[in-house]
Amino acid sequence: MANAASGVAVEDHCKLVFWELKKRNHRFIIYKIEGQNVVVEKLGGPDESYDDFTNSLPANECRFAVFDFDFTTSENCQKSKIFFIAWSPDTSNVRMKMVYASSKDRFKRELDGVQVDLQATDPSEMSFDIIKVQNLNPASTKTLN
Repeated sequence: MANAASGVAVEDHCKLVFWELKKRNHRFIIYKIEGQNVVVEKLGGPDESYDDFTNSLPANECRFAVFDFDFTTSENCQKSKIFFIAWSPDTSNVRMKMVYASSKDRFKRELDGVQVDLQATDPSEMSFDIIKVQNLNPASTKTLN
């Protein structure tokens, strides 16, 4: 079904690979808008790192991305959080920034299980340190501008 605000539809494959990520088959997913559809651009294997993920994002183009972050609590419990990142670099095309912005909320609703929402316009806004800080508060949802 197409997003009323942007006219962009979400392919079923996008939801399927997100479900696979929740089952620990992927570390990250990068989505892009192609024509009138959100499609999967890249899947990161379960052993890939956060650096592998950030290096997979284009420097001058918008993307939606999901990253499954593993961490250990102060009580020494293994946990993970699923991050949704709206990547919209300052140098990207203004029209595409508008399309991604108007599609974001509808697309994110299709991904049941996202725990943290980040908006990043440059790599510093989604640095590993920022990802780690999100785990100090289990119910955190943070949007960075």
